[in-house]
Amino acid sequence: MRRGGVGLEGEYDVAYAWRATAILVTLTLVVMYTEGMLVPSLPTIQRDLNISAADASWILSIYILMGTLSSAIMGKLGDMFGKKRMLMITMIIYTIGALITGFSTSYGMLLVGRALQGVGMAMMPLAFALVREEFPPRMIPQVQGLISAMFGVGMAVSLPLGAYVSQTLGWQATYHTVYPFIIIEDLMVYLYIRESRVRNPQPIDWVGLFLLSVSLASGLIAVTDAPTYGWTDPLIMSLLILFVLGFGVFVLYETTVDHPLVPINLLGNRNVMAANIGVALAGFALFLMAQALTYLLESPKPLGYDLSILDAGIMMIPMAVVQMITAPIAGRVITSIGARRLAVIGSVIAIIGLLMLTYTSFYGLSYVIGSMSVLAAGISMVNVAVINILVFSVGRRNMGLATGLNSVFRNIGGAWGPAVAGSLMSMYQASVLISLKPLFWITLPAKFSYQLMFMITTALYIMAIVVIVTLTREIFVKGEIRALEV
Repeated sequence: MRRGGVGLEGEYDVAYAWRATAILVTLTLVVMYTEGMLVPSLPTIQRDLNISAADASWILSIYILMGTLSSAIMGKLGDMFGKKRMLMITMIIYTIGALITGFSTSYGMLLVGRALQGVGMAMMPLAFALVREEFPPRMIPQVQGLISAMFGVGMAVSLPLGAYVSQTLGWQATYHTVYPFIIIEDLMVYLYIRESRVRNPQPIDWVGLFLLSVSLASGLIAVTDAPTYGWTDPLIMSLLILFVLGFGVFVLYETTVDHPLVPINLLGNRNVMAANIGVALAGFALFLMAQALTYLLESPKPLGYDLSILDAGIMMIPMAVVQMITAPIAGRVITSIGARRLAVIGSVIAIIGLLMLTYTSFYGLSYVIGSMSVLAAGISMVNVAVINILVFSVGRRNMGLATGLNSVFRNIGGAWGPAVAGSLMSMYQASVLISLKPLFWITLPAKFSYQLMFMITTALYIMAIVVIVTLTREIFVKGEIRALEV
């Protein structure tokens, strides 16, 4: 029995679970808000620090790279030494990184801060693992729905607000304004979140950790630099080959050791495999779409809508509202209709939104906003379905590792999305006359490039449906939870 003694559902303290929900939901909101505020400031940072566009891209890329590596490592350590302990460590590292970033005076200092923030990214899978381990099973889908909603809300609020703060007070001020909220979250987690009860003590698989780190780092560096140097550049091709071979060697090595970094039964679990493939496809599609929509809204007419950064951010608010409404509802109905069905329904809705964008994206802003809102509803449903499929298919002893690996796959997909988008926008371009006196032309992504990106994203969601239908075993049967734990 859990301490507290009141409102227990079996071995769980329901009153504590709801208090912890408020903390973890606001934690997600604060992190996404902090990260989203940086995006509109990238052009200003590039100008202030006198760096190239390729250098500026690493301000985001190093965060994803370090976050990908830390998610798997910290998830495993959370299973071994306690998830709250690792959560607090990652939050403190994130806080230090945010302080360094906000007071950076050089490009090198900025990258150090962003790298530390990336390490702190592991707080999200650890939070998901704590929800599964410490909350009553019937609460979990609702809580996951609320957390999923905060991803969209945090980003949508931060984009216009970050643009406003950056334009009026400077890009460092975007971080200065968020410090109090980050520190409050640190204190709330330390004081009110309980340590996980389940431990999985074992020796650390250092060789496996090295192989996985080399593989992931080479792949992420390759896709980050590919739009700058070209996909056929010898170094880029070498890194991609190292990524594939390194991951293959890692999997083979893990089958030969007594205490692998990633247990083989976890790698072979059909639901885990489906959740990881699905989230990689969703990450790819989400980041590809984010880049496409940003260029579509901000490019000059007739190849875009010529909006300012602030106005483009405001156009994202309807998507946030839709996600804020859809995700909690999905969390409530998932036990009735099933996770597989919810994922398929969400994918179909996302496909409808994408087809609308493909054929109406240049009809007017109202069409774009409407299509984006439909897409946001579908994405929210898929996210809620996938995370629940994952957490109810893994035992508590490996929950931190499972959610960490899920974040790894999401980040891998997310890294490929902008790289492919950048390549397509460079491949299909058109010229726009900006001025007659003097005569001045600029080259921008052509309309076909946007349509092609929307069609590629549509194909990815069709692939997601195939993966979900062919691999996934249902975890909610006739309103009852049937955990398929390994």
